[in-house]
Amino acid sequence: MKDFLFIFRGPAYEDLNLTPEESRASMQRWYDWIGELSAKDRYVGGEPLHKEGKTVQGSKPVVTDGPFAEGKELLGGYFIVKAESLEEAAQLAMGYPDFRINGSVEVREIMKIPMPS
Repeated sequence: MKDFLFIFRGPAYEDLNLTPEESRASMQRWYDWIGELSAKDRYVGGEPLHKEGKTVQGSKPVVTDGPFAEGKELLGGYFIVKAESLEEAAQLAMGYPDFRINGSVEVREIMKIPMPS
């Protein structure tokens, strides 16, 4: 099995003005998906991310506020999952609960680099 990273992008829930019931229903869809992945022994872990962040960049590194997403889309979180192939990982991503709010999932294989001894 290989490890894959799911990178979630989409609108922030707080920007959607969800009712408490809608918010609970959204979270339940996430719990259900994690449960499905876990039952298949595919879920390794993951977390949501805070909206605020810093970017460090440049040949003489400078810290700036950001990253700032274009429009209302933001990097909302990530999962690490196990799959046999990129194609299987993409199929596992089909359960992403936020497609209904125009979210997206980037699926990337995690490259294993052996550390020198």
